[in-house]
This record gives sequence, structure tokens and C-alpha cells, in this order.
Amino acid sequence: MTGFDDRKKDAEKKFQLDEEMRFKVNARRTKLLGLWVAGQMGLSGDAAEAYAKSLVVEDMSKPGDDDVVHKAVADLKAKDLDISEHRIRKELEGFGKQAREQLMKS
Repeated sequence: MTGFDDRKKDAEKKFQLDEEMRFKVNARRTKLLGLWVAGQMGLSGDAAEAYAKSLVVEDMSKPGDDDVVHKAVADLKAKDLDISEHRIRKELEGFGKQAREQLMKS
């Protein structure tokens, strides 16, 4: 019985660590996207950081990426910048890979 209990605890711990990593990767990739979008809008420094943080907060409001992508597209359009939803999703995908690599190194 203890062997089974140990395996169950190990599986639960692995699941918890995997979920924690997924959360960190998502938060970091959204921040990286936010910094990229901020740069496209001509923001830098504290303003860029604040914008990136606003995207991370937006991402927490609903599951999935649609909320972040739509906010980024709308904010870019408000600045008369025509960057497609497809491009935003591609950038987000690339930032996801970058975020995972960064977290694996740390």
C-alpha cells in the first residue's frame, strides 16, 4: 500500500509543479508580448512595463489567449498601427517558446 501512496504523492507533486511552470510561462510570455506591443506603440521604460503588466492582468481575467490578443489589437489600432490579430498570435507563440527557455535556465 505504501508504494502506491508514494506514487500517488509523486504524481500529485509533479502535476503541481507542471501547473506552476505553465502559469509562469504564460505570465512571462504575456509580459514579453506586452513589452513588444508597447514598443510598437512607442512606449518605453516604466510606461512599457505598466502596459505589459496590464496585459498580464488582462490574461488572468479569462481563460485562453483571446482577451490578450483582442486588447493588444485594439490598443494598437487606437494608436493607428495596423498589426493583425494573426501577427499578434504568432508573436505570442514565439514569446511562449522564449519564456519557457528563460524559465528552464533559471
